[in-house]
Amino acid sequence: MEAAPLITNDGIIFGLIAVILGAIFYTQQSTHSFWQKFYQWVPALLLCYFVPSLLNTFNIVNGSETAIYPLVMDYLLPTCLVLLTLSLDLKAIFRLGPKILILFLTGTVGIVIGGPIALLLVSVLFPEMLGGAGPDAVWRGMTTIAGSWIGGGANQAAMKEVYEVGGEIFSAMVTVDIIVANLWMAVLLYMAANSKKIDTRIGADTSAIESIKERIEHYEAEHRREPKLPDLVFILAVGFGVAGLGHLGADIIAPYISANVPALVDFSLDKKFFWLIVIATTLGVALSFTRARRLEGVGASKVGSLFVYILVATIGLHMDVSAIVEVPKYFLIGAIWMLIHASLMLLVARFIKAPVFYMAVGSQANVGGAASAPIVASAFHPSLAPVGVLLAVLGYALGTYMAYICGQILRVIATG
Repeated sequence: MEAAPLITNDGIIFGLIAVILGAIFYTQQSTHSFWQKFYQWVPALLLCYFVPSLLNTFNIVNGSETAIYPLVMDYLLPTCLVLLTLSLDLKAIFRLGPKILILFLTGTVGIVIGGPIALLLVSVLFPEMLGGAGPDAVWRGMTTIAGSWIGGGANQAAMKEVYEVGGEIFSAMVTVDIIVANLWMAVLLYMAANSKKIDTRIGADTSAIESIKERIEHYEAEHRREPKLPDLVFILAVGFGVAGLGHLGADIIAPYISANVPALVDFSLDKKFFWLIVIATTLGVALSFTRARRLEGVGASKVGSLFVYILVATIGLHMDVSAIVEVPKYFLIGAIWMLIHASLMLLVARFIKAPVFYMAVGSQANVGGAASAPIVASAFHPSLAPVGVLLAVLGYALGTYMAYICGQILRVIATG
């Protein structure tokens, strides 16, 4: 008989999550040489996942019994998707020129087709990778990487729920996701440091980038302001209000499909969670065309990002760190997957003679999302960081849809 966990009170558990996140962010901002070197090698996001998982691994808490997880998934996840897509400015992105959008979408396509191709290639060596209808099937775990590499943590969590991904395979895929993505980011930062040489060699026109710098600096100066209490209340009202509409729509659409269109059940279209996420994302994008997008000036995306980190830590409570020993055989899938994405990006960038900046930010907006795309963008120039945010937000908007499509391709390949 399994021993009872040390802590069962959800209030205490949620407090632990908050303290863990606070400690991670505090040390990440530290100027101490040890912490600066530590976070050069260990991503903060990885710690936000694995430190809470230690609580579950050593039976301090039982993640499967806490009520925190369903609460976060049902309320914070759709809300953060709304807040992260609220600042989407399609007009501003289009003004950046077609090449950066072409490369961003190329990166998205590379992720969508790269996963299935990687699964097929690796299955030649490891046939057991195919098949499996259970929650720990490899193809299910790969859908969470697709969500992460097209959108971000929220989209990854959405795929975990939509495709009912098991804890063991998810734990392995999170490790592959973060390590492979950070290795690629290191390559992009190296290219940023040598961008002038590369741009000159391929004959890229970088004049548009200077114009982008001027427009972004003007926009930032015009809209940024210190948030007041009403601003924060409005942010929560929009986020949770739209999430509520998502629940309403899901309660109507999912049962109708289940009862009247059984052919769509195999595509997970009878699941309330799927429709909750789709409706929340769609309404968030729609609101980006209204005055509601001004909430970004007072920190809407920051509130959304906070919810993402709470989400990641809560997911960690479900995981068993011992599953990491199974990770090596999945790294081959991750490496091939990223190689397909990177090769496609480099090929298209060379063909259209796009500046390295466009390629790097277009790629990182997919793979790294809003957390790291601005870092890569600012490696070219600090004022360009918002370009990474803009494209990353577009990734959030596309992440749920495109990762879902990738998941269906993976399902067909794996199960026939």
